[in-house]
Amino acid sequence: MTISAAGYRDLANRDVLACAVVTVAAKLPMSMTPLMMVFLTRGLPGGYVLAASLVAVYVLGEILGAALLGLFLDPSRMRGQLSIGLVVGAGAFTTLALTQNVTVLAVAAFIAGAGPSTTPGGLRAMLLGLVPDSLVPKAMGFDAMITQVVWAVAPALVTVLALSVDRRAPVVVSVSLVVVAAWLVFILPRGHVTSRSGTAKPRVVASAWPIYLVSAAALAQLAVAELVLPALLEHRGIGIGWIGPLLMGFAACSALGAVLYGLRPWPGTFRTQGLVLLVVTATCVGALALFPNLPGIAGALLAAGLFQSGVLVTRSLALRERLPVGAHAAGFSMMYAVTGAGYGLTAVVVAWAMDAGSPVWAVFGGVAVTLVLTAVSAAAERRQPR
Repeated sequence: MTISAAGYRDLANRDVLACAVVTVAAKLPMSMTPLMMVFLTRGLPGGYVLAASLVAVYVLGEILGAALLGLFLDPSRMRGQLSIGLVVGAGAFTTLALTQNVTVLAVAAFIAGAGPSTTPGGLRAMLLGLVPDSLVPKAMGFDAMITQVVWAVAPALVTVLALSVDRRAPVVVSVSLVVVAAWLVFILPRGHVTSRSGTAKPRVVASAWPIYLVSAAALAQLAVAELVLPALLEHRGIGIGWIGPLLMGFAACSALGAVLYGLRPWPGTFRTQGLVLLVVTATCVGALALFPNLPGIAGALLAAGLFQSGVLVTRSLALRERLPVGAHAAGFSMMYAVTGAGYGLTAVVVAWAMDAGSPVWAVFGGVAVTLVLTAVSAAAERRQPR
C-alpha cells in the first residue's frame, strides 16, 4: 500500500477541523466521568465504594452499548443516531447530579455509558469519510492525538471544577459539552462513509475479532499504568504525588507518538506494525517493575506511552482494511467495547496480583495479559485470509 508523504497541513480544512471540535466535545465528558463520579458521591453514604461501583456500571454500559448499538449504526443516518445517543447521555448525566438514590444512580450511570457509546466509533468512521486514502494514516494519528490530549486534560479539569466551584460543576460542564456535541454533529458534512445505507451484518463485524484483541491488549497496558503505578511508587518509597505528572507525561508522549507515526510510511502491514509495537510497549511497561528509582520508572512509562499510541493508530487502520466501508462505524464501536473489556480484565488480574503478592507482580500480571492476547491475535491473523 502506497502512502503519500503529505504533511499534517493537508488535514487543516474546515471539514476535518469541524470533526475534531465535535470529537473533543463528545469525548471530554466521557473521559471526565470516572473522577467525576468520585467527587459527586464522596459525600454520600458509601463514598468511594459507591463511586467505584458506579464507574463499573458506567463502563458496563459503554461496553454493552458500543457492542450492541453499534450494529444498528446506519451510515446514511449516522448523524441523527449519534445525536440521539448523546442527548440520552446528557439526560442520564443530569440525573446523576439530581438524585442520591443508589438505584437511580446506578441506572443513570448505565444509561450515561450506553447512550453515547457509539459516538467514538461513529465519529472515527465519519472522519475517514472526509479524507482521501493517502491521508488516512495521518487522520488516524490526528484522532489518536486528540484522544490522548483529552484524557490528559480531563482529570485536571474535573479536580479544579469540583474543588473550586462545586462537586456538581463537572457534571454541568459534561452535560453542556454533550449537548453541544449533539448539536454540532449535524454540521459535519456527508463523506463517502455516510453515503452508504444499511446497517452492518454482525457476522462481518465479528470477523475482525483478532484486531479487537489487539485493542484489548493495548488498553491492558493503560490499566497497568493507571491502576498499579500508585502502589508501585509507594512500594519503591517514591512520593505518591508524582502520579499526576507521570500520567500526564504518559498521555503527552502518547499524543506525540501518534503524530510521529503519521509523519511517514512504515515498513510492514498495519497488522504487523501493531503487533510489533504492542510487544515493545509491553516490554516498556514490564520494565516499570524492574527500576528501583523515579528516573527509571519515568523513562519506562514515557517510552510505553510513545509506542502505545502507534498501536492505537495501527489497530484502526487495520480494521479499516479488514471491513467494508459500510461496516466501519459498527467495527470501531465493537473495538471500543472490546477495549473496555480488556481494561476490565486487566483490572481484575492486577487487583488479584496486588492482593496475593506485590505491585511488581501486578505489573507482570498486566504484561502477561497483553502478551497472551497478542499471541492469540497473531495466531488468528495467520489463519485468516488477507
